[in-house]
Amino acid sequence: MLKKLLFLFFGFQTIYAQEKTPHLNGNVKISIAEGTFECDFTLNDIPNIKDYYIRINAGMNILNFKSLKPNEFLIGYSFSPNDKAYESRGYYFPANNTNDKFLPKVVQVKYVGKFPIIKDTISDYSRKDWKGNIAFNSFSVRADGTQSAWYPILYDVTNDKIYDQMTYDVTIECVDCNTLYVNGNIPVKTSKNRFISDTPKELMLFCGNYDYKQINSTYILNPDIGIDKLKELEAFTGTFKKYYEKKLSIPFGQPITFIQTTPTSKKDGWLFVAYPTIVNVGYGNNSLSGLLDKWFKPFIAHELGHYYFGTYKVFNSELGDMLSEGFAEYLSLKLSLDILGKDVYQKEINEKFEFLSDFKAIPFQKVKTTADYTDRETYVYDYAPVVFLAIEKEIGEKQMWQWISTLLQSKVEMTNYDFMVKTLNSTLKDKTKLENIISKYFASDDSVENAIKKLKS
Repeated sequence: MLKKLLFLFFGFQTIYAQEKTPHLNGNVKISIAEGTFECDFTLNDIPNIKDYYIRINAGMNILNFKSLKPNEFLIGYSFSPNDKAYESRGYYFPANNTNDKFLPKVVQVKYVGKFPIIKDTISDYSRKDWKGNIAFNSFSVRADGTQSAWYPILYDVTNDKIYDQMTYDVTIECVDCNTLYVNGNIPVKTSKNRFISDTPKELMLFCGNYDYKQINSTYILNPDIGIDKLKELEAFTGTFKKYYEKKLSIPFGQPITFIQTTPTSKKDGWLFVAYPTIVNVGYGNNSLSGLLDKWFKPFIAHELGHYYFGTYKVFNSELGDMLSEGFAEYLSLKLSLDILGKDVYQKEINEKFEFLSDFKAIPFQKVKTTADYTDRETYVYDYAPVVFLAIEKEIGEKQMWQWISTLLQSKVEMTNYDFMVKTLNSTLKDKTKLENIISKYFASDDSVENAIKKLKS
């Protein structure tokens, strides 16, 4: 999440159809008074993967895993200490020879979990809150899908691919809630409901005792601002979406849903996205009212950019995080300049220059793991977009948008350094230009200085 809120030619295939994903069935029972989950899920349409994990939040206690197809039986399971996900455990089923893994075509899993309830932030709060936290406060529970893994998520180790977006048919009961929401559906005023999505979605969850408003096709859950300001929020969000659609020639998709909620910690405040949901976590100036200030609107632009970089196209490999966050921030900067004004854009750029003043970046070509970012937030939110802006100044705005479009619409297994270079080469069709960019920005230990110098020239 944005730290400022805390304050070689080859051809590519265009993606024409949605890749087949697993389907999730199940029943969930929640109590916000007790901080509990009771889950009974079935994963269907599982791809044929040899090396995998099934990620489930580490706070969930497994009753059992059961194979339903091709044969029905309880499965012995283990979990790996090497899975890099922080919030979850990576479960797998050892094959008979123990060196391989077995994965049925249909798997059922039952588990329960109990989590802390933060009733106030005066005497009863946690030190930190974050996106992947399963967060119970005095009136609701909030859980993203990808990081929290409150539902079972299949991960393909070989191809570094996470199946967090699924079609689903899930019944949710929250015994002490009056409103339920699951990403991909509209909110409903009830304590029990069957939610169905035929389009793969990350199952962002927000259940509790709150109201919501509908402005045109946009829903705002638990709003803390009046109707006039809600209309303003909906209007500029629509303007931002149209800007991206025009620049990228890719329709934005379904309408946005906003969630306003509070952190389980005392001071944290931030935005995150689980498309089509944008979640704002914070009090006071970090609530929805703060987003209406023109200086904070770039954060909305960044999160909207994640529809393209993170949902329409999911990036993997050691550079996947940089590509997703770096280009979402680049899109936000372009929108700031063209819509919000040069003063907003220049303020953002000056802040990035300041953050980069003593930052020694490992260039893209030399990154072997995400640990090479050293300071992840500076690398992905400041260094990467500044490099992209410098490249734009080298090749021109038209070719830059063409490169972005190629990045988004190229069907490859791994979105690594070679992918970056090949997509750029297919856009430029100019060996001299390509070698210049590689030399100055992709491979140079002085890439920070080179990019800043170019932008100041």
